[in-house]
Amino acid sequence: MYACSPRWKADWISEKDLEKVLSQLSGLIQSSPLGADNIGVNYGLHFTGGEPFLNFELLLKAVEMAREFGIPSVFVETNCFWCVNDEVTREKFLELRDLGLNGVLISVNPFVVEHVPFDRIDRAVRIGREIFGWNALVYQEVFYKQFKMLGIRGTLSFEEYLRRAGFSGLFFAELLPMGRACYKLENLFEKFPVKHFFGESCKGSLTRGWHVHIDNYCNYIPGYCGGISLGDARNLDSICGGIDLEEYPILSFLVKDLKELYEFAVKEFGYEEREEGYISKCHLCLDVRRHIVMQTDEFKELKPREFYLHLE
Repeated sequence: MYACSPRWKADWISEKDLEKVLSQLSGLIQSSPLGADNIGVNYGLHFTGGEPFLNFELLLKAVEMAREFGIPSVFVETNCFWCVNDEVTREKFLELRDLGLNGVLISVNPFVVEHVPFDRIDRAVRIGREIFGWNALVYQEVFYKQFKMLGIRGTLSFEEYLRRAGFSGLFFAELLPMGRACYKLENLFEKFPVKHFFGESCKGSLTRGWHVHIDNYCNYIPGYCGGISLGDARNLDSICGGIDLEEYPILSFLVKDLKELYEFAVKEFGYEEREEGYISKCHLCLDVRRHIVMQTDEFKELKPREFYLHLE
């Protein structure tokens, strides 16, 4: 969804910006229904990336700040690449817990296991549950059980996964048709011509008040809309108080009708409809936005630019 890649520069968020953002979020974060010491995928505050354990010292500082600001239901999301042995895994989990981390979300799916040996993921689940109890969430449990059943230990290519497990498992993958998936996995989806998506609006996605993200450049990213910024999260009041759509023409098109964005791109930037079609309205939106970004940087809502450079 966010075009993560080892080819990105290591532009870690600064401690100063991190503190600024967390201070504004203090008092606004909704805790888990089970209480502030428990976590839920769509509750509380999660630190993610990329992969947050690539900069463990910054992660420690972030957890410490969140505790000082009284933010509830704090957890970290990880692909477990770093869980090379029991000692390292237990040591880091304990250090985070003692600083105030409430839990961990362990990513398990056919795309993670392409790059991270499953034995490391399995280790993280075992030790994570030992330390965090039910606050060690496995996302998704169906793949964790499937990989255990298949006897996987190391990595597994996506093609080999499909050969061994078939396509049925993908029904549980929540494989959202957006971001890099639009290009890398488009053959898994039915495609439609551009007119199929005329009349559709993105207003709901852009204004949702749950599970939003703030990236390392302090862009406020609505929902799962990678490459779209509603503004600078270091000044949340300027966003939550309302956005002047005259200053954000791309957003203005998206809250009305995708047809307007498409026609604007055709007229002003020479965009051409993909002959092979689009797998979703997000695919159409993304393809148009990428075409525009490659020609101009005038639209401040199309950030970060790096996102568009790492889609394939």
